[in-house]
Amino acid sequence: MARYTGPVCRLCRRERVKLYLKGERCYSLKCPVSEQVTDRHARAYPPGEHGRDRMRQGSEYLGQLREKQKARRIYGLLEKQFRNLYDEANHKPGITGTNLLQFLELRLDNVSYRAGWGASRSQARQFVRHGHVQVNGKRVTIPSYRVREGDVVTLKSSTRENFHVRRNLDTLDRSVPAWLESAEGGFQMAVRSIPLREQIDEPVHEQLIVELYSK
Repeated sequence: MARYTGPVCRLCRRERVKLYLKGERCYSLKCPVSEQVTDRHARAYPPGEHGRDRMRQGSEYLGQLREKQKARRIYGLLEKQFRNLYDEANHKPGITGTNLLQFLELRLDNVSYRAGWGASRSQARQFVRHGHVQVNGKRVTIPSYRVREGDVVTLKSSTRENFHVRRNLDTLDRSVPAWLESAEGGFQMAVRSIPLREQIDEPVHEQLIVELYSK
């Protein structure tokens, strides 16, 4: 499975916003883009030799590109995966940008992350790949699997005592979105409905992504 394996804090620095890719570190003051950075070695500016120069205002195209990159990195997709998802959203009736965000939110790894089982989407994706997550009682090991309204996503019984899962549920300050319904002490999630745009709290301006791919 192709995936990004490089340092993730530099991605947050590049987009100059918290992408919550590192798990617990993102919720601490050690985060390089935290409002109050305590680490004297932390660098809140973009990475690279010319990182400080990138703080300046760029072009319209650069703004569109950065928005696409930010959305892609938040949900952990490679470029080809993200473009294919956009093409599908573009052919579906409705608002293309909203369709795209809905497709991203309905991914099984994202649902596992929203449930609080994983500290990051990367960790939630690992739970899915290792067979710890079930959909309607059947094991699903495909992180990109798209859940539907009425589906029930459950964490496997033997995994519920996992140290990392327990710690994530107890310590992370993350609420379950309104389009999901929690049950069995947070170890089961029912998809109540397709998420509305106002129920998706990621800092993504999807219209800029549509404008970029429409060129």
